[in-house]
Amino acid sequence: MRIAFLVAPEGVEQVELTDPWQAAKDAGHEPVLVSTKQGDIQAFNHLDKADTFPVDEVVGDTSPGSFGALVLPGGVANPDFLRMDDKAVAFVRDFFEQGRPVAAICHAPWTLVEADVVRGRELTSWPSLRTDIRNAGGTWVDKQVKVCDHGAGKLVTSRKPDDLKAFCETFLDVFAEEAA
Repeated sequence: MRIAFLVAPEGVEQVELTDPWQAAKDAGHEPVLVSTKQGDIQAFNHLDKADTFPVDEVVGDTSPGSFGALVLPGGVANPDFLRMDDKAVAFVRDFFEQGRPVAAICHAPWTLVEADVVRGRELTSWPSLRTDIRNAGGTWVDKQVKVCDHGAGKLVTSRKPDDLKAFCETFLDVFAEEAA
């Protein structure tokens, strides 16, 4: 399965990109780095610059239909940049409209809020997003990982980097179910 990993040109929490990416590769999937601009993205370790990674596809030039699933890594700045980009928001919304599975960790649900896809769904995130999720019509829960199948396509969410092992195992299971 081709899996889109959507990130902004800077601000993604590196471990929230690299751990799910490696888990997807190890499971035999093809992870594809999608961003809003060509070139390299700048990852961060919290607030400190970390490594850079080459963009494979630009969000305005690719289609959700060419992917089986979507992963949204977090980082504080990453989803804030993404939710200000109309093409990125539409890209995320299209996954839900097509019923494709989506996984989001930490601050990534900010992009889901902007795409107006959390209404009626139960999800988790970094705790500071709970009011935003509630105001967008979602139900926030404090769990290591949450799978919501209310609506088109399953949504897998997790709270923070400490949840990465459970997040990766769960989204891989859900993506495999959806591909079957």
